[in-house]
Amino acid sequence: MLRGSKGGRMSSSTIPVHNNNGGGDDLEGGGGNPLLARSPSSGLNAMDMEMDPLHPSGKQRKRKKHSTASIVNMATSSSLDSIRLYGTLLVVGSLCICPFVKIQWAILVLVYASCLFGCFATLWLGRSVLQCDDGTAEMRAVSDPIREGAEGFLHVQYTAIAKFAIPLAGMIVISYQFRPHNMEGELTGPAILGNTLLGIVAAMGFAFGAICSAISGYISMWVAAQSNIRVASAGRRSYGEALVICFRGGAFSAVLNLTLCIVGVTTLYLIMYMLFCKGENSPTENTWQVLNATEIPMLLVGYGFGASFVALFMQLGGGIYTKAADVGADLVGKVEQSIPEDDPRNPATIADLVGDMVGDCVGSSADVFESVAAEIIGAMILGSTLANESGMDSYHATKFVFFPLVVHAMDIIVSSIGIAFVGRTRDTADSDPMKQLQKGYRIALALSVAGFFLITHQLLGTPDNPSASFQFFLCGVVGMACAYIIVLSTQYQTDYAYGPVQSIAEASTTGHGTNIIVGVSVGMKATLVPTIAVAIAVLTAYHLGASTGIGDGRNAGLFGTAVATMGMLSNAVYILSMNNFGPIADNAGGITEMSMQPESVRDVTDRLDAAGNVTKAVTKGYSIGSASMACFLLFGAFMDEFSEYSGLPFEVVDIAKPEVLVGGLLGSMIIFYFTGLAIAAVGRTAHEVVLEVRRQFKENPDIMTYKAKPDYERCVALVT
Repeated sequence: MLRGSKGGRMSSSTIPVHNNNGGGDDLEGGGGNPLLARSPSSGLNAMDMEMDPLHPSGKQRKRKKHSTASIVNMATSSSLDSIRLYGTLLVVGSLCICPFVKIQWAILVLVYASCLFGCFATLWLGRSVLQCDDGTAEMRAVSDPIREGAEGFLHVQYTAIAKFAIPLAGMIVISYQFRPHNMEGELTGPAILGNTLLGIVAAMGFAFGAICSAISGYISMWVAAQSNIRVASAGRRSYGEALVICFRGGAFSAVLNLTLCIVGVTTLYLIMYMLFCKGENSPTENTWQVLNATEIPMLLVGYGFGASFVALFMQLGGGIYTKAADVGADLVGKVEQSIPEDDPRNPATIADLVGDMVGDCVGSSADVFESVAAEIIGAMILGSTLANESGMDSYHATKFVFFPLVVHAMDIIVSSIGIAFVGRTRDTADSDPMKQLQKGYRIALALSVAGFFLITHQLLGTPDNPSASFQFFLCGVVGMACAYIIVLSTQYQTDYAYGPVQSIAEASTTGHGTNIIVGVSVGMKATLVPTIAVAIAVLTAYHLGASTGIGDGRNAGLFGTAVATMGMLSNAVYILSMNNFGPIADNAGGITEMSMQPESVRDVTDRLDAAGNVTKAVTKGYSIGSASMACFLLFGAFMDEFSEYSGLPFEVVDIAKPEVLVGGLLGSMIIFYFTGLAIAAVGRTAHEVVLEVRRQFKENPDIMTYKAKPDYERCVALVT
């Protein structure tokens, strides 16, 4: 049987398996393809041999020394008991310090402590993954080009980002010169700093956000490249081990991604506070220190813009890469040549596997990074506006402003605990991996509900409105329920165990046309439940917030929607872990196929790959749903910021005005136009890949008989 789709498989009789154990490191009897064996120049010598006492087989194995060896050693040398001890001491020490410092410093201590906890969690996850067997020489001959191709793509992307980011930062400074002044009275709030200084601050925040997001993306790629071969190797031993390694490999980058995001926002706030916030007893004349602590969030908008800028490149560039390589490889390989997916004879296979990594792993990490950063900053601005409107004292106002940071700091802890519960299982390859992943998600979700209650009780209550904290807690629960509904709905629409996917499979029996028709119809109908869930969540959260009695109701309603969005994103780390599980499993399946492993190994990786397709779809639904809710609060934050800077009230958008209606029409058109540009780019690139693969098959017929090796690098270079 040919592998006709992701998660499908072929029988061992389709392609001859070469039992090449000459490398001496095929511990479990996996076959080897002589075409993929390393050249003598890249061979391993005695200096590269080491005993790995943690390796399950207890046998000697070979390891190639990469430039990243120091990072691997750092992670694998960290004792698990030491990590647990340091994490416990960190939490206890932070709680002991908080009662003795001012409220803003107490909250900052807790946030930084949670971020350090995230660092310890990544060390633990890294150790659990990197200590595992890194496969046979045949596997490494496949995984190394994947890693190198991903690094090459990121180098091109980051170079392009830098070329655009530098002039864009200058344009940000220039654009602030046209910001209107409040002509009705003296300047207040951030406007006191002047347009030039505000532009410089925004440009610095833009650069800082872009750098943090870029670092996060590179780390996600590096960890995924180290994990995919270990998952393939673990598949030779057991399904349970492969599942855990695959999920923890994705969780490593997820925890670190959100940790970097929160550290970036918190550190930028701290820098702005030190530079511009006035002290209680210090003079403010002739200095920059003229702002209150609640006015600092207005200076952070550049950070979110920088994160969005990088996410645009990574999502669009990575998406074009992965789809162009996938289409090009499948059209010639599976359709024209009738060879399985990820077959080593297909010249575009490596490009396809690289695309899975840069598109699904790096792109999604940058997207979640941007979503969380924008949501934190927008909610901080709304919290500041609500505090000023209701006349809160500085103590309670600070709590409202820092609430988003504390919630996402909690996310790092509760999601890490949920990740730890996805452990070894005695299940076989016939078992559904989603059961284990859903178990961890439910644990993290339950802990989030408890943590959310404690945080809202401590931070969102006021003397005049003591019940407000519980109403805001209900807003958070609404967001969590919305997220859970979207996750279940997306799983139902994309999992092969349920009707929608089965209907597409049934339609395939009558031809390509009916397959496309049914598939498109299923995709369109899949928008029903998430859209209704988001709509109900926005309305419920807004009215719950407005009923708290804080302020005039409007800003409290907007803040309630922001709290619901925070509830929805309170498990972002775990959801991103599930997303990163997908490309790692996909790469592991490709490595297994190309290195000619036994059928039993392919059974394991194919089952993980099938679940990975579901988790990637779940993350996309989750991201779109949270972005839909975040749009409402971000627009509210924009209106507040405009009012703050201009001194003019901005509370209503009148769609009956022709200018507003035309703006809406143009905005809707831009979505379809840019979508068309992206699809056209995929088509052009896939066209070039198809021509290149056809050329190689035509000019070198020995590729189909395994007598010659395809030129993988040519296809990777084309797509890059």
